[in-house]
This record gives sequence, structure tokens and C-alpha cells, in this order.
Amino acid sequence: MEFEQLINELAERLSNGQLIRATASQPRHKSEGLAKVKLKPVEIKNELHIQFEYHYERILKHENVKIADIRTALQQLMEQFKQMQAEFTEENVHIQLSKKFKVSWKSEKTTERKVADLSHNRKKNYLLDEFTPYPFLIRLGVQTAEGKVKKQKYDKFRQINRFIEFIDDALEHLPKDRTVRILDFGSGKSYLTFALYHYLHIEKGLDIRVTGLDLKKEVIEECNRIAQDLDYKQLEFLVGDINDYNEETAVDMVVTLHACDVATDMALARAVKWGAEVILSVPCCQHELFSQVAAPELDVMLQHGLIKERFSALATDSIRAELLNLVGYDAQLLEFIDLAHTPKNILIRAYRTRKTPTSADVGRYEAFRDMLHAKPFLEKELKEYGFLS
Repeated sequence: MEFEQLINELAERLSNGQLIRATASQPRHKSEGLAKVKLKPVEIKNELHIQFEYHYERILKHENVKIADIRTALQQLMEQFKQMQAEFTEENVHIQLSKKFKVSWKSEKTTERKVADLSHNRKKNYLLDEFTPYPFLIRLGVQTAEGKVKKQKYDKFRQINRFIEFIDDALEHLPKDRTVRILDFGSGKSYLTFALYHYLHIEKGLDIRVTGLDLKKEVIEECNRIAQDLDYKQLEFLVGDINDYNEETAVDMVVTLHACDVATDMALARAVKWGAEVILSVPCCQHELFSQVAAPELDVMLQHGLIKERFSALATDSIRAELLNLVGYDAQLLEFIDLAHTPKNILIRAYRTRKTPTSADVGRYEAFRDMLHAKPFLEKELKEYGFLS
């Protein structure tokens, strides 16, 4: 089947009311932050539309497209993805697209005819439902005892759900045949640590052991009390510094949220040393590069202190992601939560691939580093651990 035939086939099926739901995934250009798109038919003011639910690496966005315009929308959609799972009234279809848009169409007939639900429900589909009481959210003061999210805590609730989306995406990278070891460096009040434990252990049934590490003794004591009250037996909190923690030889997931400046680099380097399959890091206070960067070609920007500060932060995280790519990870910089709610909104997500970098990969990184006259702390740490020459 040719690409144009695919678009025509999908458009005809949608127009004829055969679609139940579909999901396009595996984006061709990961750097754009588009994770997947869900679509389903809806009826708006007696007109049939297709509702597109765009899963960017941030808040979901919706768009409703009239059936008359669906072919154009479908073509634009499928040009961005490598595959689609589609559920029609009488069959389920898996569509795979090659680099040159060669179409593979695999169909499986269903045992009973389904009917499309055309109700137009724009409610946000959180992984943790906003009307369901969760003991850890009640205990942390995010929900009332009845399970209602407190008005002043709604941004925190959204942040927790956004984090859970990243955890959910990482499930396929975690072992299923043994205890999953997870470390959270700089866990603080541990809203997200408790959410991680709840989702992976209680909702998904994984055998996990989680340790949160932070320097504030009183915060750690309170978190341990909450864990005990909730009977979270495989969750512990310890007082300690990232640089002094040497209790592990292998870890499956490392989380570091808002670790200040090079503390993030220490955590990333430790994660690589332990062979973590998943790394989730939201950096904070990237000061290191600000005092180092010296690039005459960029003086038009860097002569302004505010711009230099922001550029240094972006360059620091870009260097971190590139270094992770060079030591066998697939690293991306994604938006953690909407900028309106926190300026600390960039998340580094890295999955271990064990891929060996090419000389061109190394050369690209070194050219960028040298242009800035930077001496990245993470590079030094990875060299000390023997991951870079």
C-alpha cells in the first residue's frame, strides 16, 4: 500500500463512522517534543468531527477537525509518526511506516461489531484521577479526606500527574523479573517520590525498592513517618549528600529533581556508573557555565547578563544530554510542566541503549564545548568513572 492510499483509506473509514479510536506513536523527530497523538470521532453541534489529543512533552492539547478536512489533517499527522494502532468497528489494525513512508498494514478481525462513542468529553485524562482519593495525596495535603484536590494544591497535583506520565512511559525499560531499584536524589518533601511509589507498586504491581535522599534531617524524618503511616514498606528516606552516597553497585532508575547546579551532574554521573536504565532529572540553578562561557561569536547575546544566564542554563542542559548520548543513552530535553507554573521546567529523560557513539557524534559535542570554552563538570565526572576518554 502506498502512503497516499493509506491516507485515503483512513479518511474514508473515519468519514463512514468506522473508527472507534486510534493512537499514532513513535515520532520521527523526537526533538520536537511530540510524543503521540490520540484521535477519536466526536459529535459537536450535530456535526461529526475527529478529536485530536496531542501528547506533547508537556500539557495535552486538543483540536477538533471537521470530517471534511480530515484528509489533510491525517496526512500531516502520519508524516510525523512511524506507526498507528487503530481500532475500527470490525477490526484492529497496526500500521507501520518506514523511513521512506512504505506502508505495512496488519489487520485482526474482532469477534463482535463495536460502536463508536461520539460523546464530546474534553475532561483531562490524568493517570491519577482528580476525583479519586489517594491516601498519599491526602496525607501530603494535596487532597481533602474526601479525595477533592485542594484549590491551592492543584498546580502540585498537575505536576505530580505530569511526572507520573514520564514514569508510565519508562515502564517498558524497567525489569519485570526482579525487584526494581530506584533512587531519588534531593527528594525534598517527596511529593513525587510518594507518587512514583504509589504508581509503580500499588497501581502497576511492580516489586520495587525506593530510596529518597536529602540533606534536611527534619524533612527526611517526616517523610519516613508518612511512609510508615501509609505502610509503604519498600520506601525509605535517608539523610545524605549525593556526592557521599556509595551504597549501590547497580540501580534501575535514578530520579533527581531540582538538585542545584553541579549536584545534578553528580547524580547523572552516578546513574551512568550504576548502569541505570532510566534517568529522570529536572535541573536547577545552572551556574557552572555562566562563569566559563566565552564565545566572541555570541557576544551580541552574551553581553546582556539576563540573556547570558538563560543561555548558560540551556547550554548546560544541552551539554548534559549530549554527554549522556555519548555514554550509551538516548537522552532528550523535554518540558516538565508549563512555564507559567515553574521556571524549572526542563526535564532530562534518558533511556539506556548501550549504543556506541560515532566519531562524528564526539566531534559535534567537542566543537560545541570548545566554542564556549566550557569545562563541564559532568564530562570530568564521566572521565573519572572511565566512560569517556
